Amino acid sequence: MSRPSVLIVDDNAEMARSLADGLIDRGYDALGVGSGREAIEALSSQRVDAVVTDLRMPNVDGMEVLAASRRLVPERPVIIMTAFSAIDSAVESIRRGAYHYLTKPFKIDELVIFLGRALDEAEVRREAVALRRELGEEHIRSRLLGSSEAMNAVRELIGRVADAPAPVLILGETGSGKGLVARAIHEQSKRAKGRLVSVNCAALPEALLESELFGHVRGAFTGATSDRHGLFAEADGGTLLLDEIGDMPLGLQAKLLRVLESGLIRPVGSAKEQLVNVRIVAATHRDLRQAVRDGRFREDLFYRLDVVSIVMPPLRHRRGDIPELAAYFLVEAKGRYPQSPVQAFSPGALESLAGNPWPGNVRELAHTVERLVLLGRAREIGVDDLRATVSPATPTVEEFSGDIMPIRELQRRYAHWALAQVGGHRGRAAERLGIDAKTLWKWLLPREDGAGEDPIE
Repeated sequence: MSRPSVLIVDDNAEMARSLADGLIDRGYDALGVGSGREAIEALSSQRVDAVVTDLRMPNVDGMEVLAASRRLVPERPVIIMTAFSAIDSAVESIRRGAYHYLTKPFKIDELVIFLGRALDEAEVRREAVALRRELGEEHIRSRLLGSSEAMNAVRELIGRVADAPAPVLILGETGSGKGLVARAIHEQSKRAKGRLVSVNCAALPEALLESELFGHVRGAFTGATSDRHGLFAEADGGTLLLDEIGDMPLGLQAKLLRVLESGLIRPVGSAKEQLVNVRIVAATHRDLRQAVRDGRFREDLFYRLDVVSIVMPPLRHRRGDIPELAAYFLVEAKGRYPQSPVQAFSPGALESLAGNPWPGNVRELAHTVERLVLLGRAREIGVDDLRATVSPATPTVEEFSGDIMPIRELQRRYAHWALAQVGGHRGRAAERLGIDAKTLWKWLLPREDGAGEDPIE
């Protein structure tokens, strides 16, 4: 096992070297540097398990060293050294994330005690984070079911964006599982201890939705008999899901854009602003690019939300996942209706389920299985049981009928279908199609000339 590495920072270079020598004698790898600038360079270029820094130093002080360390490795412990006259500043350093502070002069053995505790606690935190992520990934797999390439890509993307502060835009048809993706992002993020709050932007009129989001003060409108916190305030420190964001009125879109840019909200009827720390996840079944072209959605808000997008594939594009989903929903339904004799699907019934078009996607499949379990009279659900419950299957390949479709439009539809198959990962979609990313971008555009700016990869 390697020895813990400690960086000692003091503008008195002799003091830094002396402390480093003392730590080396007690089993540490230690390096002493004589300025905050040198410390930040060392933090950026080599492994450092803990930092011990003087508080008051010229040019780059201990607070800046602390901030740089937390920015690079948030869980790395930092111990502050200070003179008695700077106790208030040392306490402020604790508030900003320092592990502990020591007043000069102190004995090397005192520093060793606190370093040992700090490193032990950091290790426990790392193990806890790893365990939480492992459990979170297992939880995601248990809810976002399916072994198709498209679903594997969705789960991979969730893991990559969960801890990022940027907004996430979830796209997909109604019933495809966009809400489950939002919950998975929240539960796998560092905000998991905070609340996940959601609102359906299509379900409320504009005035009521504004009050729901931002809150209101007493007397702001008729019926406002008391102050009320909005959903942004309730989600402070957590995640806010704006479901069906494509149906948000234009007036509210401008106010949402301001919140995304400044982090400030203003309750209806109030003159005061409030700072909130909320991660935004938006979801919609609408084509937001088309809504922007039609003037129904703000272009600046679209680009602010579309930092990371996750495309949920419709169920008809991942038919291989249907047996696994059906088995899961059967177990869930049996838990609700234990008196039902149903225990399984026949092979023919599963084949029939897999061939159905499922316009309502996963939600429709779940309701169908629940109905089959509730009404079932035999141990096994057969093909005959499905006929009264499930719509007959339609061809899996679009038939050509009606007016001739321009090849450009056919190309665009196929590109969107391919993108959905790989969970919205443009690079992977381009690779599967045998084209480059720029060509894929042109294919996705609705204009026949394919003109437009290249995507930012």
